[in-house]
Amino acid sequence: MAINLTESATIQVQEMLKDETAEEVYLRFGVKGGGCSGLSYKLGFDYEVNETDRQFEQDGISIVVAEMDVPIIEGTTVDFKQNMMGGGFTIDNPNAIVSCGCGSSFKAPNVEGQPENC
Repeated sequence: MAINLTESATIQVQEMLKDETAEEVYLRFGVKGGGCSGLSYKLGFDYEVNETDRQFEQDGISIVVAEMDVPIIEGTTVDFKQNMMGGGFTIDNPNAIVSCGCGSSFKAPNVEGQPENC
């Protein structure tokens, strides 16, 4: 399994899935170029699985990750934290060698990405 959802993240995703009307909905997690450190995370719903995706299930949630992203995010934990200002997903990636102050951008070994201004 490339990523792990904490109990809190699982509950939040399951709540969000209740608003989806499509028959097949997948949680897609991956990376893209950008952010102040060069790479940033993608997390959202998708309705298709590509031939180049790795698919797995956790607690009834179908998760897809592009095969090329797996080495960069293998072992990542996705959590959901609630506080007085609202809530949001947090990502703990053991492969990140540099993370920016905002927590949504990172560098991984052998993958530079393209840094942008935050």
